[in-house]
Amino acid sequence: MIWEQKSATIVMLTNLKERKEEKCYQYWPDQGCWTYGNIRVCMEDCVVLVDYTIRKFCIQPQLPDGCKAPRLVSQLHFTSWPDFGVPFTPIGMLKFLKKVKALNPAHAGPIVVHCSAGVGRTGTFIVIDAMMDMMLAEQKVDVFEFVSRIRNQRPQMVQTDMQYTFIYQALLEYYLYGDTELDVSSLEKHLQTLHGTTTHFDKIGLEEEFRKLTNVRIMKENMRTGNLPANMKKARVIQIIPYDFNRVILSMKRGQEYTDYINASFIDGYRQKDYFIATQGPLAHTVEDFWRMVWEWKSHTIVMLTEVQEREQDKCYQYWPTEGSVTHGDITVEIKSDTLSEAISIRDFLVTFNQPLARQEEQVRIVRQFHFHGWPEIGIPAEGKGMIDLIAAVQKQQQQTGNHPITVHCSAGAGRTGTFIALSNILERVKAEGLLDVFQAVKSLRLQRPHMVQTLEQYEFCYKVVQDFIDIFSDYANFK
Repeated sequence: MIWEQKSATIVMLTNLKERKEEKCYQYWPDQGCWTYGNIRVCMEDCVVLVDYTIRKFCIQPQLPDGCKAPRLVSQLHFTSWPDFGVPFTPIGMLKFLKKVKALNPAHAGPIVVHCSAGVGRTGTFIVIDAMMDMMLAEQKVDVFEFVSRIRNQRPQMVQTDMQYTFIYQALLEYYLYGDTELDVSSLEKHLQTLHGTTTHFDKIGLEEEFRKLTNVRIMKENMRTGNLPANMKKARVIQIIPYDFNRVILSMKRGQEYTDYINASFIDGYRQKDYFIATQGPLAHTVEDFWRMVWEWKSHTIVMLTEVQEREQDKCYQYWPTEGSVTHGDITVEIKSDTLSEAISIRDFLVTFNQPLARQEEQVRIVRQFHFHGWPEIGIPAEGKGMIDLIAAVQKQQQQTGNHPITVHCSAGAGRTGTFIALSNILERVKAEGLLDVFQAVKSLRLQRPHMVQTLEQYEFCYKVVQDFIDIFSDYANFK
């Protein structure tokens, strides 16, 4: 079918298995070539991102009268559709849809779209695409009429009320925020527009962009665990509480209620789900929980973005020993080295779990802390290079230790923490695709933890660091 219809793009909206049920047979080789009937399929390339994977195949019929010229087929596989319901936010789907349109050649045959049965998610995707086109062409949408029409072409397209609602959510997202993605080469021009042309300090466009972020509703109904009285005592700032759906869960201590809670949230990276843990600076009575989290979730990297005290206020309990070792509950932390490089202290801790486990598992681990001193007590760093160096050092450490979650904290775990995570994701994308979307990067963080990137100044700093990054590596070939 792909060959006969001259299709150049396949959109896949299911995982091969969901809830232990087979949803789709794997119709491509993981590497090398495989022949299906008389069609030879070779894997050319595979790029894995947080919401979707792009595979490139070379396909060629093996016919008795000789071979035809091979064709390149792109498969875009959306991997973030949950087993139940619909995606939590349409941001990933809109990004995915844009990529599908960008990769599909102008003169190709029809785009092949499939899920498992080829009606629910498939119909949802097709309707969103068509209605976005209609919105641009006619400044209106008619979802009901379009769904009715495609149901005459294939029964049961858009299967559930949740899928139908999701279509409207995606269209509303697109209508309210549009396409905020930029090519690196147009960043400077975009910043001039945002700052207004009158003076450098006229930040009307930037303020407007940041104000739209404050429209992201804080879902208090999804913070039940953090708002329990016993857990409120563990918060530095009561407004910054993790959501229930992505809070970091600790193993419950026997007979002790609420010991599975810590004020920490899993945050998605550019290529990997739950790549970061955003948390507050530990309090004296939550240090044990902090180290239990680092141990249980196998975090080998801690990024600290605050001083222990700033402006004579406690910002973070010193959770490591200056010399020797200290024990918190079942965990002993021993300092092995402490070096200062530019504005970063790099400390290596030997962390030991002191409880004999039934299963033999490593009881000792090295954890490296990157303590960034370049954040002034008021405002933001004067230039972006320190942050760029910090992100690079952390990434290098991750490559050496395996990609377990990176623990990131400041004091409350939202402002500087959000800025660091946003910049990590934005710069990773700049390097991989030559594209950036500061607005959506920050917006998606705020859906995962409230108040991430807390101030207009921090938001502007994200743009500044990207600009500095591009200036330092000014040969754009690096990004393409």
